[in-house]
Amino acid sequence: MPKETLDSVIDSIEVESIGEGPPPPIPEPPFGPDDDDDGDFMDSQMNNAYVGMVLFIGAEVMLFAGLIGAFLLFRFGSAVWPPPFQPRLPVFVTGINTAILLLSGYTMHQALRAIQSRNYQQLANKLLITACLGLTFLVIQGYEWVRLIRFGLTPSSGVYGSTFYVLIGTHGTHVLGAVIWLLILLFRVRRRTNSPDRLYFMTRHYIGVKICGMYWYFVVALWPVLYTLVYLS
Repeated sequence: MPKETLDSVIDSIEVESIGEGPPPPIPEPPFGPDDDDDGDFMDSQMNNAYVGMVLFIGAEVMLFAGLIGAFLLFRFGSAVWPPPFQPRLPVFVTGINTAILLLSGYTMHQALRAIQSRNYQQLANKLLITACLGLTFLVIQGYEWVRLIRFGLTPSSGVYGSTFYVLIGTHGTHVLGAVIWLLILLFRVRRRTNSPDRLYFMTRHYIGVKICGMYWYFVVALWPVLYTLVYLS
């Protein structure tokens, strides 16, 4: 055998024996190097948003505590309440409206469960139902207000009318703001549902849904207190 052929055979045997050549592929870890950082970022953002919303709700509680305190001061400081020749408030219709708003709190709870389970369609449906229930509550309240004004109960008709419209109107403004927030979230969910970056929505907009849920719970829980004090007392 020629020397050159023998040398090539020996070289190939040595290469196979020492394992030269391309290294075997290294399996990738189940999570990328940035996933931990992204999780820490999300936790930090969630904590900041949660603390901010808690502080905001605390300020709102103090606002309504002041309004309720003023109402109770006039209420128990008057010999007759409601004053004579003033229309009575629609207790029965508002009671049904209270049930509608309480139901919206349950549908909001279902929306939060849907986003936790990454169920986009159910999330969109529950947000839509919650927004519709909130709008129904506002429409019924507005209709009753129009009737009360026609019957003579206006903001300028004395302490009874002014305290009623300020207290109930302030809550209605908060419900309207919460409904607008829900509709914005619903629009973004609908837009993201069929997009390729669905995971981006779930990781980046999860905070918005959770914080909106906290605010919605606040306006829902506040209403039975107002209904009992203003309509039933």
